[in-house]
Amino acid sequence: MAHSADIECKKIIDKVHIPPLKTQGIKTKLVPWIARYAAVDAGTVWVEPFMGSGVVGLNLAPKRAIFSDTNIHLIDFYRAIQNGELTAAGCRKFLESEGARLKSRGGDYFYEVRDRFNESHDPYDFLFLNRSCFNGLMRFNRQHRYNVPYGHNDNRFSKAYVTKIVNQVDYVQEKIAESDWKFLAMRYEDAIATAPSNSFIYCDPPYIGLTSTYYDTWDEEKEKGLHDSLMESGCKFMVSSWSHNDYRSNELIGTLWSDCHVSYADHAYIVNGKHKPVVEVLLTNYVPE
Repeated sequence: MAHSADIECKKIIDKVHIPPLKTQGIKTKLVPWIARYAAVDAGTVWVEPFMGSGVVGLNLAPKRAIFSDTNIHLIDFYRAIQNGELTAAGCRKFLESEGARLKSRGGDYFYEVRDRFNESHDPYDFLFLNRSCFNGLMRFNRQHRYNVPYGHNDNRFSKAYVTKIVNQVDYVQEKIAESDWKFLAMRYEDAIATAPSNSFIYCDPPYIGLTSTYYDTWDEEKEKGLHDSLMESGCKFMVSSWSHNDYRSNELIGTLWSDCHVSYADHAYIVNGKHKPVVEVLLTNYVPE
């Protein structure tokens, strides 16, 4: 393991920018904590094999990054921003128009858009569904078809809410324009195996035993595969996971991940409107300061 003196740089984040797409388990409130412990500097390539919402990497905003996920729709959304297909101005026009239809027709229109997205995979439709569905979930069935039900708010896309989303897209546009970022649809094993030697690998996999998956399955065998891939990579890495809550503990922290340094933080997720306390952990192959 590296010593704390080997960690060259910490980034202090005072304001956390919310990404345009929401996913369950989003790390918004944990970003400043994660950023302080991340072993990155100006020459580091940020590699994030489980992009999810992307809230951590998008806020650290490294000059070079590889964001990847098995969820092709999520990756295509950020590629659409990168190639100019999806813009902040385009989002305002689209959400105002589609929001008016939702206000007029309610759930019938939501399900019409959902069916449309499952055929065309349009990134604008993906954003619309993600921000008007039940509880802001991102969930797909075994055929990888988006299946989250309607959130029952016909007036979801108010003027203020549309402006908030537009500003989120604008932030991402700005960061992509000034950075060398790649968005790739690939398995975590491949993302780790192809990471450059000067990479810092940040992984936020599904929480085994605590949450349901949003796109692919996750089990102990895959968690072991993640551990082994990271250990063999030769890169510094950080893994977000959980230690325990009021009901049970994650035994893998003391077994599978026993060769890593563990940092702890109290946290709570909102599930169905209720706060669910949990002790979060960061697993690293170095000792953070």
